[in-house]
Amino acid sequence: MAREGRAVGAASGELVTIGEFARLSRLSAKALRRYDELGLLRPALVDPVNGYRYYDPAQVEGARLVAWLRRIGMPLSRIGRIVALDAGAAAVEIRAYWARVEAETAARRDLAMYLVDHLSAEGGAMSRIPGNTGSTGKAGGTGRTGSSAGAEDTGSLGGRGSSGSGVPGGSGVPGGPVAVPLAIRCAALTDTGAVRTTNQDAAFAGPRLLAVADGFGEGGAEASAAAIEALKPTAWGGGDCALSAADLLNALEDTADSASRAVRDAVAPCADPDGSGTTLTAMLWTGSRLGLVHIGDSRAYLLRGGELFRITHDHSLVQSMIDDGSLSREEAASHPGRALLLKALVGEARSAPVAVACRPDVRLREVLAGDRYLLCSDGLSAVVDEAELRAAVITAEVPEEAVRRLVGLAHAAGGPDNVACVVADVVVAAEE
Repeated sequence: MAREGRAVGAASGELVTIGEFARLSRLSAKALRRYDELGLLRPALVDPVNGYRYYDPAQVEGARLVAWLRRIGMPLSRIGRIVALDAGAAAVEIRAYWARVEAETAARRDLAMYLVDHLSAEGGAMSRIPGNTGSTGKAGGTGRTGSSAGAEDTGSLGGRGSSGSGVPGGSGVPGGPVAVPLAIRCAALTDTGAVRTTNQDAAFAGPRLLAVADGFGEGGAEASAAAIEALKPTAWGGGDCALSAADLLNALEDTADSASRAVRDAVAPCADPDGSGTTLTAMLWTGSRLGLVHIGDSRAYLLRGGELFRITHDHSLVQSMIDDGSLSREEAASHPGRALLLKALVGEARSAPVAVACRPDVRLREVLAGDRYLLCSDGLSAVVDEAELRAAVITAEVPEEAVRRLVGLAHAAGGPDNVACVVADVVVAAEE
């Protein structure tokens, strides 16, 4: 039966063979057979006698979409969900997927820049040892290369642009232990708000840990509490000021993984573990360095030199749209998808409607005496005007006063959500 390469159709001639359909769709016959087996792209007709597959030419557009999605590296399981959606919903899903890819790529870029800095500094130190004639191990020079790793400011509240160089400190590798012993003076406060009946936000402030977490779903309160508990010094071994930058990064990675496991365990009893989870923004203090752990849309800010800078990047759909220029900050405030997270700590590893399970970003930050840090959930940052936020953080004399003012501002703005905030000052240890 010489049917290959020509339209045949059961009796009408409207169907085409797998070979012809492969040519039309730019997919190989092997790929088409594989997608049929997976239920991703079923043929319109399978000959019950010889098993030949025939396709409707109307399936070409869907097949091409599958091919394009594979070319951007999307897993087949996710493609299967997207091709079942209408065009508008599919576009939202593809945007969310690609924003996640870019966020993960940025995290790998930051780690690469850290490694360049770390190895360059290490090589420079070796070259200064008397008698050492070996290679200095420099990678593109002794200074910082490319964009500043970890300086992910998306527009500082102090009025600077969005380039990483505008954020002091970045996550750059500190040049060594600080000359003067430093300490943290801090305060934390959470509030249910004026609308919600329960509080799923959590906050913690201590000499070794600053953290806020914004829970969501049935097990949101348990998730936020579990995430912070996993970061407490007794869990991660904090307090060893002798930790090197490399050791601290490893400890942060391990701690972030512990938080992920803790959240999964906490929400496992829920009817829908996929739909429960939490954001997490935390800073861990060793006495000479701050390690940042961040996932979701809670935020961390740095006040230095009279200017307030955002030092975290929201893992949200609207932030990805702001980044690619398709949405302005003003439009983002009322966008219907502003609550959609691209990364969060969630229950099961399967896809969830509000978030996907991912590893938090981790990085290191330099500290200076006089720095003030603000960590907060979106119950504050999403409802309080940036100018008011900046004024409250700058003018408060002590952290306790600052957190009270900030929660008061959220209430004054209607208090539509739970609020969690932490304010911490870096001070000379003798003063503390």
